[in-house]
Amino acid sequence: MTTEDIRSDDFAVKDTWRIFRIMAEFVEGFETLSQVPRAVTIFGSARSQAGDPEYQFAYKLSKAIARAGYAVITGGGPGIMAAANKGARDGGGESVGVAIELPEEKPNPYMTRMLSFRYFFVRKVMFVKYSQAFVILPGGFGTLDELFESVTLVQTRKVRPFPVILAGDDGFWDGLLDWLRNTLVARGKISPGDVDILKRANTPDEVLAILDSARR
Repeated sequence: MTTEDIRSDDFAVKDTWRIFRIMAEFVEGFETLSQVPRAVTIFGSARSQAGDPEYQFAYKLSKAIARAGYAVITGGGPGIMAAANKGARDGGGESVGVAIELPEEKPNPYMTRMLSFRYFFVRKVMFVKYSQAFVILPGGFGTLDELFESVTLVQTRKVRPFPVILAGDDGFWDGLLDWLRNTLVARGKISPGDVDILKRANTPDEVLAILDSARR
């Protein structure tokens, strides 16, 4: 047996055992989140600070969502996630964190229930399976990944359609929406109706109106 064969066998063993870790994360996630009432997931930047407008928006929004009877789910980290968890807790609702194990990202202290995942793809399943809607606030690559993942699932009918809401009133989303319409639609890469999957809301009240409409 060559060195290459040994290494190959070693990787095969590790990959096999990794399946059990993945299964365990799915089981824990399903058991925990199945106990959560109807929920809205809020995504946004981990880098936002308490004085930033989007941080304050996330707090007010999640507090209003909690008072409307929804649980709030976030990625469990700092920034907008912390603001949303804090708002949900202060609004008397369930404040859930579905965290990812990253060395530079620590869980926030505002959660009433928390799960921690090693694998991004398992975590994404939890967001989609247990959310009535996604509210997207300004963020970076991670936020955009979650945004386009959700739109793709709705577009391809892999999930039952649910609201994907671009929230905030500072023009953050304007350039993206212009690019979708003027480049992707214009060049035939997506259909005009695909852009309509994304809803815009400038205020917490507008978000609640979209949630109420979808619920009815």
